[in-house]
Amino acid sequence: MGNIIIGVIIAFIISFYAMPIIIKLADQIKLYDHPDERKVHRKPIPSLGGLGIFIGFMMGLLLTVHISAVDKQLQYYYASFLVVFFYGVKDDILKLRPMKKLLGQLIVSIILIFKANLVLTNMYGFMGVTYILESFSYLLTLTTIIVIMNAFNLIDGIDGLAGSLGILTASVFGTFFYLNGDLFYALMGFVLAASLFAFLIYNYSPAKIFMGDTGSMLVGLINAILVIHFVETAAASVYIPKQTSPAMGFGILLVPLLDTLRVFGIRILHGRSPFSPDRNHLHHLLLDRGFNHKQILFTLVSVAILFIVATYFALPLGCTKVILLQIALFFCGVFILTKTKKRPHQQLSVVRKEDFGKKDDAIGVIKNAK
Repeated sequence: MGNIIIGVIIAFIISFYAMPIIIKLADQIKLYDHPDERKVHRKPIPSLGGLGIFIGFMMGLLLTVHISAVDKQLQYYYASFLVVFFYGVKDDILKLRPMKKLLGQLIVSIILIFKANLVLTNMYGFMGVTYILESFSYLLTLTTIIVIMNAFNLIDGIDGLAGSLGILTASVFGTFFYLNGDLFYALMGFVLAASLFAFLIYNYSPAKIFMGDTGSMLVGLINAILVIHFVETAAASVYIPKQTSPAMGFGILLVPLLDTLRVFGIRILHGRSPFSPDRNHLHHLLLDRGFNHKQILFTLVSVAILFIVATYFALPLGCTKVILLQIALFFCGVFILTKTKKRPHQQLSVVRKEDFGKKDDAIGVIKNAK
């Protein structure tokens, strides 16, 4: 426990003091996330918060982990973190195309599957499936990693949301692993939560900095590692009923996961790439109904907590019933939300000076009510 506390303190302090330096650096080199018609912020905001999260997380982990506890897995975990860091920073600065980001996610998945041996091998009775074929287990694991990484990346749409959900999920996984005596994975979860908490101080509305793809991809990757390890080991725990670990793991990550899968499905049904931008995420739906950032944050985090608690108490029903019930409740909630009346909101239209006349020498911003 002592190492976990030290790791948490190190991660928090480093991330907390790194953020102002990163904000100042971004201001000096004019490195911002600029607003557009899809985004909800109205002024340029630095988007390299993931750099501070990464530094705090890595230092907290490196300075407190016992190498022998995780054998050779640790080096491959670090390798995957570095891959995410480098292509995440490049995307935050240069804006990579979706297929290039997907390629980076595939590289990370291959490292974890074939080098770290992080593989889902058992569905524990979900839809009657137990042990699965090796080839299918690789495909399932790869899909899981990529979907979770994109889930946290895509839900990072309003101040504090991705960071708050990341703290929640990492802390829940960390608590389980600590109770189960799996201290390295407990350390990973709590150190991530500490780094995110330090970041959230600067990201809480109104945000001074965003985590960017560097941060959101890292949060998604670590949660993917934690949930896969959870599913593979929780069946032997006294804290989770046997054969229900997939349902519990799914419940912990339900809000970002199902929101992403829902939006991917909508885009595909409309003949568009699943990575094409739109305004169909849950936070967009709530914004369109008059919620502000703080109200959306409170609502979605509360829903996530409710699903985690409800899932835990519903586990005696069995893996298949619980997962189907989770999905049904989520989509019922989304259906009710979409049927509520939208409220008029302000939309920014950026107009160039050429549109005004020769005497105008500034960019005009017109607010039009939808």
